[in-house]
Amino acid sequence: MPLLSLSNLAVTFDTASGPFKAVDGVDITVEAGEVLGIVGESGSGKSVAMLGLMGLLPPSATVTADEIAFEGRDMRAMSGRERRKIIGKDIAMIFQEPVASLNPCFTVGFQIKEALRAHTDLDRKGRHHRAVELLTAVGIPDPERRLSAFPHQMSGGMSQRVMIAMATACRPKLLIADEPTTALDVTIQAQILDLLIDLQKERGMGMILITHDMGVIAETAERVIVQYAGQQVERQRVATLFDAPHHPYTSALLAAIPERSTGRRLPTIPGVVPGQGDRPDGCLFNPRCPKADDLCRSVMPHRQTAGLGEALCHYPLNPLVV
Repeated sequence: MPLLSLSNLAVTFDTASGPFKAVDGVDITVEAGEVLGIVGESGSGKSVAMLGLMGLLPPSATVTADEIAFEGRDMRAMSGRERRKIIGKDIAMIFQEPVASLNPCFTVGFQIKEALRAHTDLDRKGRHHRAVELLTAVGIPDPERRLSAFPHQMSGGMSQRVMIAMATACRPKLLIADEPTTALDVTIQAQILDLLIDLQKERGMGMILITHDMGVIAETAERVIVQYAGQQVERQRVATLFDAPHHPYTSALLAAIPERSTGRRLPTIPGVVPGQGDRPDGCLFNPRCPKADDLCRSVMPHRQTAGLGEALCHYPLNPLVV
C-alpha cells in the first residue's frame, strides 16, 4: 500500500476572466522511504498541486481528485479536524521562501514549539528540549541562543534550516520539499540537500522533492514526474529518463543542462509556459515543440506507455535521445 496516492488531482482558480485550471489530472504515488522528484518550469503547477494536497490554497481555489489517500485512508472523506491531525504532523512541507514563510513577529523557538504544541503531548520543558535537538540536528550552532532569534536575524541558509527543523519536528512520514534551495548560494544548496537526504534516510520518510534542477533529481530521486502547464507529461524511473527521455519537453530540459550541452551556446526552450489566456489547442507544448505536427496542434494527446513509465505525447515510443 503506497504511503500517498493521488489520482486525477485538479486545481481550478476562480478569476475575473473565468475559471483557470492550474493543475489538470495529476497522479502521484509515494512509497515509504522513497524520494519522488517533480520537475518543470515555473508555472507548471508543481507547488500548487502540493499546496492543494496540504489544504493551503486560497478560497478561490477548488481542489478535486478521484483519490487522495494517505496510508490507505481517504482524505476526501475526512473532516477538517481529522485532516489537521495529519497535515503538519504526518505530512509536512518545506516552503520555497523560508524568510517569507517564517513569521517575523515571533522568535524561531516560538514557531518550532508551536508545531510541537499542536501535534504532540510534550510539556513546556519537553518542547524546549525537542526544539534544541531539532536545531542541533539541522546543523545550527549554539541552538539555545538561536531559539531566541527572530527570522530577520538569520541568514537565508539558517532560515532554511529552521524551516526544515519545523517541518521535521513531529517526525512526519511524508515530507514535501518545495524548491528547498531557492535563492541560496551553491555551497549552501549542497549542504541543505545533503541534510534533507540524511534526515530522509535516517527517519525512513517518504519525500516529494520539487525542483527546477535536473541535476538534483539525478542525485537524489528514484522516480521523477515532469510537469508542464499543470499536466504530467512524463513519469519515469530516473535512470530511464536521463538515458532516453520520451517527451520532447523532457528532452529539452535535459539538453539545457550545462554538463550535457555540447555546443558553444546553451540550448533554450523558445517561448513560455502558457497561462490562462494563451493556451493552445491540442498538446499544450506544441507551440514550443520542434517535432509538433498538425495532429499535435489539434488533438490533446493521452498518456501512453513509454519506456518503463508514461508520456503525454502522440509519439512517445521513439526515445528522444539527448
